[in-house]
Amino acid sequence: MTIESKTVGTLLCLLAGGIGAYVFSLIGFPAAALTGSSLAVSIICLMGARMDLPAQWRDLLFIVIGINIGSGATSQTLQAATKWPATIGILCLSVVATLLLSRWFLRARLAYDDTTATLAATPGHLSFVLGIAAERDVKIPPIAIIQSTRVLFITLVVPVAVTWGFGDSLPGLTPVPDLKLWYLAVLCAAAVGVGLIFKRLHFPAAFLLAGMVVSAAGHMFELTPGGLPWALQTAAMIAMGALIGSRFSGVTGRDLRSALLGGVGVTAVGFAVTLLCVAFSAWALGLSVPLLIVAFVPGGVEGMAAIAILLGMDPAFVAAHHLSRLFVLSLIMPIWAKRALGR
Repeated sequence: MTIESKTVGTLLCLLAGGIGAYVFSLIGFPAAALTGSSLAVSIICLMGARMDLPAQWRDLLFIVIGINIGSGATSQTLQAATKWPATIGILCLSVVATLLLSRWFLRARLAYDDTTATLAATPGHLSFVLGIAAERDVKIPPIAIIQSTRVLFITLVVPVAVTWGFGDSLPGLTPVPDLKLWYLAVLCAAAVGVGLIFKRLHFPAAFLLAGMVVSAAGHMFELTPGGLPWALQTAAMIAMGALIGSRFSGVTGRDLRSALLGGVGVTAVGFAVTLLCVAFSAWALGLSVPLLIVAFVPGGVEGMAAIAILLGMDPAFVAAHHLSRLFVLSLIMPIWAKRALGR
């Protein structure tokens, strides 16, 4: 593919995302910038269009969203974080339970082989899982489709479930002054440097984590007050939705039909385990149910943090739990995949 065709594909991807976001905002769909964009781009990709965002754009997008997450940090954030280990521990158990049950479903009900079922059942860390599959010469299309279906369904369903089921208890957005552009430039430059270090250390979601860390430090010490301007935040959410939808680029109708049931089943298993763990955590720790749902459900870390921002929740709490899920998967998946392959 030439540079010109890649540029056109990128622009079409973002344009489709913007149109989808606008249509969803007109009908009042929750988190319209993210959900409308992801669905519109998914549909167009499944119709045969090839769309993608260049890697450099994705890294910049993750930095911007990370900065937005970190902008809510205050001097009380560290104190609140001391209460997170309990829920993170419950989340880690849910990750293992989701993996085991999803793997059983794919093997017993859909007759997937052990290796494909193990990688497709992983509740997150798509790029890491596909890397393992490529290294071990495992068929990638069914794994990619099942994983992408899970991320898309969760991105679309969670805002609706949380808004319609718990709308009265949601905190709502708190107006904050806009972050000055030169503050934003300094944060982005610092996040790029930190992100490159995190990437070299093989941290999951390295640039998102870098944006969070740099922004949280700046806001806790009141060096960079303010939040992202509304226009930039909306553009970032549309781009994130477009990135989620673009994962269906190149998927054929035959591939989709053969793996769609697996994606739906894995998503249902993930939701079921999430709701059980949310119910226990809310009962034992007295935490907000909608916040726990967004933090526990096995969606993409960037997408779930974006939903938290759009719904006025604590994005740092949500991102910390999803990053913990990725760290757990980073530790167990190479071992699990090696056992599944027998080498």
